[in-house]
Amino acid sequence: MSSRAVLDPTPTAQQAMSPTGPDVPDAVAAARLRADRRRALRKTVLRSLGEAGITLVVLLLLWQAVVSFTGISPYIAKGPLDVWDFLVGSENAEANRAQLFPLVGQTLADSSLGFVVGMVVAIALAVVFSLSKGVEAGVMPLVLLLRTIPLVSIAPVIILVTGRGTTASVAVIGTIVVLFPALANVLFGLSRAGRQSLDVVHVFGGGRFTALRKVNIPGALPSIFAAARVSVPGAVTGALLAEWLSTGTGIGGSILKFNAQAQFAQLWTSIALITVITLVLYNLVQIVENIVLNRMGMAAGSR
Repeated sequence: MSSRAVLDPTPTAQQAMSPTGPDVPDAVAAARLRADRRRALRKTVLRSLGEAGITLVVLLLLWQAVVSFTGISPYIAKGPLDVWDFLVGSENAEANRAQLFPLVGQTLADSSLGFVVGMVVAIALAVVFSLSKGVEAGVMPLVLLLRTIPLVSIAPVIILVTGRGTTASVAVIGTIVVLFPALANVLFGLSRAGRQSLDVVHVFGGGRFTALRKVNIPGALPSIFAAARVSVPGAVTGALLAEWLSTGTGIGGSILKFNAQAQFAQLWTSIALITVITLVLYNLVQIVENIVLNRMGMAAGSR
């Protein structure tokens, strides 16, 4: 080998020996992209927490205003400070917590059941509707019928079929409350797939199921998370209705008892706890949405 070849390596060899080879710009761009995503994620999470804090403050102010300026007897109406004293400040605070927290836990369990079943049914129906317009034309009127009929009027039929106080009655009532808003959101997301993306799948020999799995469902993730957010308060409402009409347990089953026994502190505290927990769960779903969509490169913060 000549000295010229040793002293004057080829450009390819120079790039391989140099610390700024051809792979370095790609690595820098990838690191910059990850940093941008982390910043965007922090921004959206902080915004979600800030919005939750603002909502909580507004609720507390409205609550106190209603108690202070409507002329309701302090024996009946309890404000935020009264609830805080009932749970934390009074001598019987520990006993009060022991009385209410199991009821809240039962309501959360019932809400989780309605939420999961409702979301699963909504996503399954949306997928089937996307695959078959005939099925959509036949089933969607029934879904709309369930939405328009007051749940209280059909609850006796549901309880007669599923049994009073059963888990099935809780699941059915919670599903009816959750189903329609979730189904509408998921159907909207599945219909937003780009024609060009679907054509690419078809060009490479993919069928309708492949397009649904590769294009429609990933593209519908923002709408699925929107359905989940909307379904959180719906699931809590469904659980309260099921407890009131069927099981007699949890917060929904105890509210009437508190009212009949003039236990107004327990009544207002129960409502306050459920409201705060619903707000926390709503924002928790929103934070999970931001994390997942950020990792997938979708603009979660563009809502």
